[in-house]
Amino acid sequence: MNPPRISQDLLPPKCPPVPRADASADAKPRARWTVLVAEDDADVRLMMRTLLEMKGYGVLEAGDGQETVALAREARPDIILMDLQLPRLNGFAVVRSIRQNEQLRSVPILIVSGHDPARHRDLALAAGCNGYVQKPVDFDRLEELMRSLLPSA
Repeated sequence: MNPPRISQDLLPPKCPPVPRADASADAKPRARWTVLVAEDDADVRLMMRTLLEMKGYGVLEAGDGQETVALAREARPDIILMDLQLPRLNGFAVVRSIRQNEQLRSVPILIVSGHDPARHRDLALAAGCNGYVQKPVDFDRLEELMRSLLPSA
């Protein structure tokens, strides 16, 4: 017995083969700047990473103060976004430690904090920060401030 015939109208149209991209096309372009996000809240880190990567930044993450200092020394980021309230070493201590390192002394550091800026902004600047951004973060304003601190080359 012969199998039933399928009408040509019911078959999907033949499509030409899809050209395969070479491996280099799959590679992400290298980020122009690397940002170290020092934040103990994993959800905030994820949000910051997502927004920064969408804008083309490379992102490193640290969840506590000691990890921030170690990662900054190892990776030498172009800019650091840091919460003040970090476990194991608070943001002020992290800033002072980073500023004592000759190779990191000029790396811009922005405090991104929910603390009252009236109480903490001057302390942050005295510790060696370049700016203070209050949470909840206006990301457009944050990026504008970041770009003003990053080299234009």
